[in-house]
Amino acid sequence: MQQEIMDRDFLLDEQGRLKHKGYSKKYLLTYNPEKIGLTPYPLLNRLRLKEWDYYALTTPEYFFSVAVSHIGYLGLAFAYYIDFAAKKMMENTIATPFGQGCTLPRTSEAGDIHYHQHGVDISFLRLPERRLLTVNWPRFNKGTDLSAELELQQPAALDSIVMATPMGDHHFYYNHKINCMPAAGWIRIGKTALTVHPGSALTGLDWGRGVWPYRTFWNWASASGFLPDGRTIGLNLGQGFGDLSYATENCFYLDGRMTKLAELDWSYDARDYMKPWSLSAGDGQAKLEFQPFFERITKIDLLALRTEVHQMFGRYNGHFIAATGDKIEIRNLIGWAEEHKARW
Repeated sequence: MQQEIMDRDFLLDEQGRLKHKGYSKKYLLTYNPEKIGLTPYPLLNRLRLKEWDYYALTTPEYFFSVAVSHIGYLGLAFAYYIDFAAKKMMENTIATPFGQGCTLPRTSEAGDIHYHQHGVDISFLRLPERRLLTVNWPRFNKGTDLSAELELQQPAALDSIVMATPMGDHHFYYNHKINCMPAAGWIRIGKTALTVHPGSALTGLDWGRGVWPYRTFWNWASASGFLPDGRTIGLNLGQGFGDLSYATENCFYLDGRMTKLAELDWSYDARDYMKPWSLSAGDGQAKLEFQPFFERITKIDLLALRTEVHQMFGRYNGHFIAATGDKIEIRNLIGWAEEHKARW
């Protein structure tokens, strides 16, 4: 079941198939999309690629996210801010044909993103052991401007999970997910100025590259926060995409050290996402209940592209057994769990 990739290599072979399948704790496989073998025509292959960099910052009071994505025939840049106490969200998205302005690096470990479209400036810079995010979005929401400058710490010793997941003969998902990066800086929305402190703000990154089937479904759950004793606690859980018989993306992080999990049982009511969700491992290694307090719904219907996402924000309670054998209790850890359906 949990097949760990240990050596550096290229992601795809000459026929465009994954050379290795499974997970690693560091970025090891070189993404080489020029080998994609869906068709003999590189331009058509480019149209089937899905690529994104999605950053998510969580504090006890609010959530902030910004992303740049290129889904082959369309580019999407978006940001959103959620005030937990007021249960209010501000959000905006810019779409550009054929990914105009959305040039993303081939690796999660080097390379920058500079997005400049329609008066909006977004930059993601990768520096040694840190990342810099800047956003300048005039008239972001109902005439309200958004700007932000954030520095994220990513020490070399920080564990993360990298997945090479087959989704069919020539389809694959290659992603790198990082939890618990301390954040410092500021966010300004209209007249509201927020100072971001690393002692209360942690950030995650979802870096994804791949060729997906036209119809897809997934669940994803994530959280980054602190235990009462000050140690960082993170979780990344998922199901529904591709062939997970080689490895799952399920894991917990305690002070930056990963505990790997196998499959989980997910239980939730798709008729009412605000009801509690249950996530548990059959071997007892993890048992969580997630109680949502806010629902973010995103729907896009653009002929060939149709997506529907229910991203639920709430609190996790439960426990997991760390790699050391210790039972780690989780109480009121703020995070999210989502259901995503797409034709894209």
